[in-house]
Parts: sequence; C-alpha cells; structure tokens
Amino acid sequence: METKGLLFIPDISGFTRFVTESEINHSRIIIQELLELLINANQIGLEVSEIEGDAILFYKFGEPPALNELYKQVEKMFCLFHKNIMAYDRRKYCQCKACTSTASLSLKVITHYGEFTEYHVKNFSKLIGKDVIVAHQLLKNDIAQHEYWLVTKDLLHDHPLADFTTWMNWNDSVKQTESGEIYFHYTQLSQLKNEIQDEPLPRLNLASKRKIHSASKIYETDIITLFHAAGAFEYRHLWLEGVEKVEEINHALPRVGMQSLWTLNNGKMLYYSSSYSYSDDKIEFSEMDEKGDQVTYFTLVKVADNRTKLTIDVYKTRNWFIDFILGQSVQKKLESTLQKSLENIVPLLKEISL
Repeated sequence: METKGLLFIPDISGFTRFVTESEINHSRIIIQELLELLINANQIGLEVSEIEGDAILFYKFGEPPALNELYKQVEKMFCLFHKNIMAYDRRKYCQCKACTSTASLSLKVITHYGEFTEYHVKNFSKLIGKDVIVAHQLLKNDIAQHEYWLVTKDLLHDHPLADFTTWMNWNDSVKQTESGEIYFHYTQLSQLKNEIQDEPLPRLNLASKRKIHSASKIYETDIITLFHAAGAFEYRHLWLEGVEKVEEINHALPRVGMQSLWTLNNGKMLYYSSSYSYSDDKIEFSEMDEKGDQVTYFTLVKVADNRTKLTIDVYKTRNWFIDFILGQSVQKKLESTLQKSLENIVPLLKEISL
C-alpha cells in the first residue's frame, strides 16, 4: 500500500462570514454548486477524501505531478470558480444577503506532499497521517489576501519554482506549528480574474414581436412578496390558467438562462428565463419559449407601501396568418383568461410566508 502522495485542498475564502451573515438556505445551495464545480474540474486524477464545509480534501498517491501540471489544475479550478460567481452575480433573481454577497467569495489552494494513508469505517474512507494535519494547518496562515496558491517545500523536492505567467510572483514564508516549522511558497492568483470572459447575457428583442395580450392588477402587498408569488415556479400552476405543473431543469436558484419544463393542459413546453432587472420600486423579468416565438413579460411596480401593480404582457413573433386566425374574439378571450390568472394570485398571497 502506498503511503506517500499529494494533498490538494481548494478552500472557499469568506465562507464563514458568508454563512453567518446570509440566509442559510441560499448560502447552502450556492456553496454546494461551487464545490460540485471544483470536483468536476478535476483533470489530474485526484481522489476526493471528504468535503469539509467550505473546502475539499483531494489526494493522489504516488509521485507528485509536475509543477506546471499542478498549476494548470489550480488555474482551471480558480477560473471556473470565479466565472461561475461572475455569471450568477449578473444573472441572479434573488436579492437576499446570500445571493448579493456571493461575489465576495474567493478561492485559495493548498498543495502539500507527504505521508498519509487511508482507513475505512463501514462505507466511509478517511485519510490519516501527520501530513494531513500539516496541510490543514496551512489553511491558517499570515497571507494577507485570500486568493493564492500555496506550495510546500516538501512538494518541490528541491526543484526550482517557475513563473508560469508574466504576472506571477512567488513569496516565501513559514508556518510555526507544535511539530516544527513548515516552509512554503505562495503566489497570488487575483490576476487570473482579469482573463475570465463572462458569457454575454441573452438579448431580448421585442421589436420583431407583437403584443397580443396584456393584463394588470394592483395587489395589497409588498413588491417582494408579489414577486415570489408571480415568479416562483413552485406557485405558477396555482394561479396561471392552463398550467398544471412547472419543473426546474438546470438551476437550483433562479437566474437568467434557467430552463423549466411546463406541463400545460394541451401538452408540454420548454421555457427559459430571458431577462431580469431589479430596483426597490420596480422588478421586471421575462420568459421565452424554446423556439423564441413567444415572450411573457412581467412588470412589478411599487405603487405605495404594501401596494404593488403587476402587469403581464405577452408578445409573439409577427405573423399575419396567426393574427388573422386569432381575430378579435379569440384575443379578448385570451386576455380574459390572463386577467382571471391575475385574480388567482390574491388568495395565494395569503399563503406565502417569506
């Protein structure tokens, strides 16, 4: 059995304060998404020992990877981590403390080489050894910033450090522990964030479409409560006529680009969130069908304290034949159905507790 190998710990900086000061449910989902992203970014055959709240203990027995290979792994994890954060920050619907403070999270990576072994308790596998303790002790250090890659002297095996990019700058330090001094090198990774290209937001072009339905209603409630009632998929089938069920497909927290499968009384349809904007007095968001033919646009406006107006506008791609088929009578019937849907929100507001 091999007893020497690499210990690799990516640690989310700002996690403790993030959870302490944020709504616990949304912070849990955000951290889970980020940790899963780091695990999926593994490209050098690392094994997962355990998830440690805000960090992952990876390991790999055998000779350590070349330093340039290790840097590529660190770089990939760091960039994907921040790309995900940037994307969520620009696309998020929720304005709770957890969601708005996600952008302040960052990542540091500890890499160490030493002796350790596995032991098993029922279905659980754990690592044990002095160097496992050393790697964890290095998470607490005197490095001022929290976006860095730390490499211990034991990992280098007397090989010289290399600058893998023009901006890289290595620093030396030492960690005092009960078992002795641990010498290490570290380099900041913040510069990598300048190289990350965020995917552009989807463009919502209503100029090529015609408004076919519109309905409004004022509710005796605040704008956030109404936003949850009208926008949350879990409530949609309770008020929107013709909808039996809405299922989220690819996102745990609502954001632009999220997809959902709608079960309607005449079949199934795939929709995705196409736009969102927020202010204290006005919230706008839209949803588009899979083909991009129909857009449903929601506008919530604060009229007064605990009074909010909701307007729903439905747009369709301009088509003279469809316009002819719809006719005035069909269009009035559809608008009446939409108005009835707005009335259905009233009893729902009494059931929602934020």
